[in-house]
Amino acid sequence: MGEHLIPSKPTSLWRELQIETFPALSENIASDITVVGSGIAGITTAYRLVKSGYQVTLVEAGRILEGTTGYTTAKISAQHGLIYQQLEKTIGQENAKLYYQANQAAIQAIEQNINEHNIACDFSYQDAFVYGETERAKKMIEKEAELYERLDIDGEKTDRVDLPFPVTAAIRMKKQAQFHPVKYLLPLIDFLKKNQTNIYENTRAVDIEKGDQPKVVTKDGHTITSNHVVIASHFPFKDMDGLYFSRLHVERSYSLAVKTDQPIPQGMYLNVEEPKRSIRKALDTNGEKVLLVGGEGHTSGQSEDTFQHYTNLVEFTKEHYTIHDVPYRWSSQDMSTLDMVPYIGTITSNQPNIYVATGFAKWGMTQGTIAADVVHDMITGRKNPFEDLYSPSRFKKSSGVKSFTKENADVAKEFVKGKLPTKSKKDVKDLEPDQGAIVKVEGKSAGAYKDENGNVSVVDTTCTHMGCELAWNNAERSWDCPCHGSRFTVQGEVIEGPATQPLNKINVE
Repeated sequence: MGEHLIPSKPTSLWRELQIETFPALSENIASDITVVGSGIAGITTAYRLVKSGYQVTLVEAGRILEGTTGYTTAKISAQHGLIYQQLEKTIGQENAKLYYQANQAAIQAIEQNINEHNIACDFSYQDAFVYGETERAKKMIEKEAELYERLDIDGEKTDRVDLPFPVTAAIRMKKQAQFHPVKYLLPLIDFLKKNQTNIYENTRAVDIEKGDQPKVVTKDGHTITSNHVVIASHFPFKDMDGLYFSRLHVERSYSLAVKTDQPIPQGMYLNVEEPKRSIRKALDTNGEKVLLVGGEGHTSGQSEDTFQHYTNLVEFTKEHYTIHDVPYRWSSQDMSTLDMVPYIGTITSNQPNIYVATGFAKWGMTQGTIAADVVHDMITGRKNPFEDLYSPSRFKKSSGVKSFTKENADVAKEFVKGKLPTKSKKDVKDLEPDQGAIVKVEGKSAGAYKDENGNVSVVDTTCTHMGCELAWNNAERSWDCPCHGSRFTVQGEVIEGPATQPLNKINVE
């Protein structure tokens, strides 16, 4: 098996750089615009608005670039699987074409920023491929290729792929791109600093007081008063009656960086079948080529053995490559909307100065860049050609009621399942070092983790967002919510929202 090749602790290839630290907010302040979240969506939105002359405050719950942007496969592409067949059915042919144009515009915007600031971020144009290994996949690819023609997408069906195994068919989208996301965003952060942007880390936003000048309230009780608030925090930490918790699906996926002497494919690859396999070339911190292999997606909090997903990726890679080392492994969490098109715009129709950007469905490099463009234009009073396409208020019964019903039924199932008695609970004293599990404490369920020195942390595993029961994530050493994707440390602190409050700690002898 491949377990011995996999690092014991998760480390992202993209976060090996020295990243400056910023202070936590320690007073009440005012700003033209407050942006919550420091991934590609938040940083690029702040960047666009500062260039237009606004005073911006950027706040981050943890460290900057610590969220999904730091744990991506970093493909910059409009080819999001075989999505265009689905989009034609749910949002229509014209909107499907707009979706392609929006993502292409994002590629151009990224390249423009790179050229303007002379950013060295390993950017390169690559063709993107979706490939299949079955006859059924071949038929699906042929249908997508027909749609490429109707939508004027620059690409076509092909049987020429740079892969070490046979495929039944592939579809190519020309001149897509890839890069190092942290190397790209650090110069934009430098630009923000030089232009007097307030940047605060370890400043978790927990509430927004509505009004003509909404106030963002932090966990420590400080406020930021501004004319506009942009929520770019992945899952919106404040719902504002938008029912986002009921119309976002949360999925976790996994990535490896592999060292091999064999040729690494040119181009970016994603398969049709399940489980998903994403393949591309990258450079490590020494400038040496590595093979990035990703996939193994599942609903957050609903996998009994998360480490097994890394093992599966290693075994897949070993079938086709000689592995010398696996220096990096990481996972990320992504939101999908009912129709697979992100929600970008005013959070609800009656909150015109509070904006949201979420639901990027694993394609945040382009979608986060689009979000910055759309929100910037809405704030500055310009009409953006993609505003209506991404409007969070667009939901109609015809485009997703089945997904809406399924998502909420799934949440209800996980909520009820977590409340049922189970015979598999351990006793705290039975835990091995570096092991977490649901345990019994005075006859009640709790979550316990024993570290490598034998110290035990015990928390109430009721999610502080909406009360679902958390599951142990053995690959990342965290408590994960199977309903809406909140994640907590072994001490109960929030890693990812929508939860804003920590878990209750339980004292045990």
